[in-house]
Amino acid sequence: MSVLVTGGAGFIGSHTVVQLLEKGEDIVILDNFSNSSPDVLDKIRQISGKDFGFYRADMRDAGKLDTIFTENKIEAVIHFAGLKAVGESVEKPLEYYDNNINGTLTVLEAMKKHGCEIMIFSSSATVYGNDNPVPFVEGMKTSATNPYGWTKVFIEHILEGVCASDKDFSAVLLRYFNPIGAHKSGLIGEKPNGIPNNLMPYIVKVANGEYDHLNVFGDDYDTVDGTGVRDYIHVVDLADGHLAALSYARKNRGVQTVNLGTGKGTSVLELVRAFEKASGKKVPYVIAPRRPGDIAECYADVSKAKEVLGWQAKYDIDDMCRDNARWALKL
Repeated sequence: MSVLVTGGAGFIGSHTVVQLLEKGEDIVILDNFSNSSPDVLDKIRQISGKDFGFYRADMRDAGKLDTIFTENKIEAVIHFAGLKAVGESVEKPLEYYDNNINGTLTVLEAMKKHGCEIMIFSSSATVYGNDNPVPFVEGMKTSATNPYGWTKVFIEHILEGVCASDKDFSAVLLRYFNPIGAHKSGLIGEKPNGIPNNLMPYIVKVANGEYDHLNVFGDDYDTVDGTGVRDYIHVVDLADGHLAALSYARKNRGVQTVNLGTGKGTSVLELVRAFEKASGKKVPYVIAPRRPGDIAECYADVSKAKEVLGWQAKYDIDDMCRDNARWALKL
């Protein structure tokens, strides 16, 4: 039996595939390379010493999905594929709703047709919206402030409905916080197309001289140093969280929602200093006005992950920055 990984060539997907292969899982990847690169597949083979099935396709292509499920015995789907830039989602809401929601529905329809009843879903802490107090707990009310966030909220509801209608279906909704870092080999890491939407890739581009400085949006929040605080998690820890979720889903039916984070917040300036220490590079920054919709703090209550999945993060912010620097700056 195989595990289908949609978006398996992406940042989180590729690291998860490596961990799955090292555990002896048989893997099939679906990716259209909209925000990833074909050379990642060779890097995965190089790291793991193993091969896997691959299909270049859009997840909305029902015919291609039917081929994948017909040619392979797919036991479970780990579903990463989706557009994920918050700002772009505001500019292109229809594209985001079509890609993320219709894509997920197409995958679920293929699963139903072929009797596959396990999905591990790549959700996000963005579903906690702006009104919940920290730390974020899984039972809190969900909402969103942008179309990207709403796609995650809607897909969570869709999967809850599927589980309610089919007592044999198992879905684990993994709410990620802020993944950074890279594989210890330095062969795979985060390499977004175009201008980075996340903090760490932007820090890297400042450190290597591509950009003059980093804009720090606000230094007057009620935090340790006035800058925004987020829960950063090593991408390999995050990948291992998917293996724990898959193990859980194989033994349990119904829907389960779990935060994946460290439970500890790190400010923007703390992250900058940690990266400077790890890389030996200076990261000049300028304080800019707050961005609309940004919150002061965002970090997880991670007790459920430990209790239900038997998982907890192993790496700290220094580990994340060291591995990120090795990957991005080839140190």
